Amino acid sequence: MRTNMLLLFCLTAMTVSAANYEVSSPNGKVKVTVNTDAAVKWSVDYDGRQVLLPSTIDIRLVQGKKTVGLGTVGKVAKCSVNSSFKNPFYKRLTVSDEYGQLLLYTTQKFTIEVRAYNDGAAYRLISKEKKLSLVADETVEFCFADRAGERYCYSFESYYDEVPLSKMYPDSLAITPLAVCLPGGMKAVVMDAGVENYPGMFLKKGAQHSLKAEFAPYPLAQEVGGYDRLNLVPTKRADFIAKLNGGLSLPWRAVVITERDADILNSDMAQRLAPACRITDLSWIQPGKVAWDWWNNCNVTGVDFKSGMNTDTYLYYIDFAAQNKIEYIIIDEGWSGKESLMEDLSPDIDLPRLIAYGREKGVGIILWSSWRNLIGSDPEKGAAVTEKVMKHYADMGIKGFKVDFFDRDDQQVIASAYQLADCAARHHLYLDFHGLKPFGIQRAYPNIFNFEGVKGLENSKWEPRVGDGPLHNQPRYDVTAPYLRMLAGPMDYTPGAMMNAMKDNFFGNNDHPMSQGTRVHQMAMYTTFEAPLQMMADSPTKYMQNQECTDFIAQIPTTFEETIALDGQLGEYTVIARRKGTTWYVAAMTDWTPRDLTIGLTSLQMA
Repeated sequence: MRTNMLLLFCLTAMTVSAANYEVSSPNGKVKVTVNTDAAVKWSVDYDGRQVLLPSTIDIRLVQGKKTVGLGTVGKVAKCSVNSSFKNPFYKRLTVSDEYGQLLLYTTQKFTIEVRAYNDGAAYRLISKEKKLSLVADETVEFCFADRAGERYCYSFESYYDEVPLSKMYPDSLAITPLAVCLPGGMKAVVMDAGVENYPGMFLKKGAQHSLKAEFAPYPLAQEVGGYDRLNLVPTKRADFIAKLNGGLSLPWRAVVITERDADILNSDMAQRLAPACRITDLSWIQPGKVAWDWWNNCNVTGVDFKSGMNTDTYLYYIDFAAQNKIEYIIIDEGWSGKESLMEDLSPDIDLPRLIAYGREKGVGIILWSSWRNLIGSDPEKGAAVTEKVMKHYADMGIKGFKVDFFDRDDQQVIASAYQLADCAARHHLYLDFHGLKPFGIQRAYPNIFNFEGVKGLENSKWEPRVGDGPLHNQPRYDVTAPYLRMLAGPMDYTPGAMMNAMKDNFFGNNDHPMSQGTRVHQMAMYTTFEAPLQMMADSPTKYMQNQECTDFIAQIPTTFEETIALDGQLGEYTVIARRKGTTWYVAAMTDWTPRDLTIGLTSLQMA
């Protein structure tokens, strides 16, 4: 993916005194002000309206026995940048990257890089220190005006809460992106981006109407535990959050600002702020759809064999995929041993036979793995284990791994995710990360197709009933996640339920699961939800019983050359159009509320 850049102008760096420094977006609507009087603080205005009040930027480094902060600002430079880059595995082929840039150089060898985009603002710290330093803490604030309204928060897999900022629980952590409703229908969405060798950012309640960042401390010891002993659970953490061994660009701290909710769906902020692609040859990366076994419990019927996790069932899956031009199948948890991907393999699954049959039919196979089994017992020394496993299965002909149960985003896990991605790329393997939200790595390594970090369809299997309906409002979640979770990157929601129910007749069922809402609601997800590797969660039997729906789903691409959000309201409905070649795909989704919408198509022109 080649980047084209044009610097429109750049002011010469100069020594300055404590003052306000401003930078504006190309259209002039977004203005970022950095004040360096008593402390470094940034504030953001949109079209003359205050979005962020002055919010502190700082960091504490431990260097031997000495603790240092950000330092004072010395020189300042200002640029305007007009740039673009291509990404064939995204919602649009060409991503525009235009912004005003402010660079502030501090006495403690940091550069504060500030960007003002038409749809928001971001900053990051860049360390020029060559010695080993420990990050004791980083201060990140997002201070909103008193009149700020509701906010939405979520964990890696949880439903959204809607509360005033003033009533946010002080002991709760929210995970980005988080939206704040501003006067006049505006939204401000807070997020981090471009995270590498650094922990992810949580948000907690600050003073009055502010949000402050919190970061997971560095893990010093861990043990096998968690659900079904699938995790590596830290048992001891350090009094610092990260190790900086030499110069490093810290993650971006960003806020996306929109006047209408649909523009959140159009934003490319996460892509712009992510590391550039690190894979030279992209020709082997082939997105597509995948027939998934776990949600439907391998429940195929009308066959002359016992269905389940066995060779005959997966031969059947391969036949179904081939007949419907589905590129992959996945073999989920159960094919390998609990403690190893190389030992105690299931005797009921003949992998060489399945790989050979899939190759004959043009269908690739992806395997499930826990994170700890793919890296061994020590994340810092997991490269050798990963190399052995990935080389072995790549040589066999496996196409990739669905890596599950990260369930952390401290510095150790983020570093491990990059190591896994690099190793997989060298062996031409695809990855689907579960128990982890996207953080920018997917642009650097586009062989990572998906991330979970979403309250997806699987939750319908155990959804309880309360009174006359399900406890949770899944259709409302379905038209909230695209504005927030999907802003960070692709999401493995795993749509495609062929059993669909209204509130009064829905119930959770593990072996015969169903979805809340209509069949068309599920079908619209294939255009609405971004996922270069898009799951088809239901049983091949059910898809064949509903072949008209299957034909419709199967022909929808999983990557696009252009995306336009036509209409939408956060938590209420979405209308999205995506183009592949000369064909536009348009989908609308709503919550339980019936709606009549008039969709204007004049903006849908061919490239």
